[in-house]
Amino acid sequence: MAGEILVPTKGGKASDDAVTLACTLARSRKSKIRIIHVIEVERTLPLDAELEPELRRGEEVLSRAERIGRENNCPVETELLQAREVGPAIVDEASERGVDLIIMGIDYKRRFGEFELGKTVPYVLKHAPCQVWLCREAAG
Repeated sequence: MAGEILVPTKGGKASDDAVTLACTLARSRKSKIRIIHVIEVERTLPLDAELEPELRRGEEVLSRAERIGRENNCPVETELLQAREVGPAIVDEASERGVDLIIMGIDYKRRFGEFELGKTVPYVLKHAPCQVWLCREAAG
């Protein structure tokens, strides 16, 4: 089954694992992989503001994802996006591109002693036009 897999990445182990998983799946399905990094722009700034430290970090994150793709013999396309909120940017990208699957790496975060998904993951799970797989890092 050909198609496209979208992997939003913010860097870190869980994101790296999501890219690796996408590569494994893409090879078996003969799918394309698009990796995005979304820079969240504060509402006080114009959406196209030049946020140099964030841009540099985003480029590093995408370079790392490209390296993981090469290590897995899997070509990937990358894109750096700027948006007001990460969740809607991911869903919009998935809708515009007609992707078949979103694979998201999520950190194991605790808040007040309880595991928490944050705000981006629930938004994507609720609004995505396709399947969403979560690749959560190990607890602890």
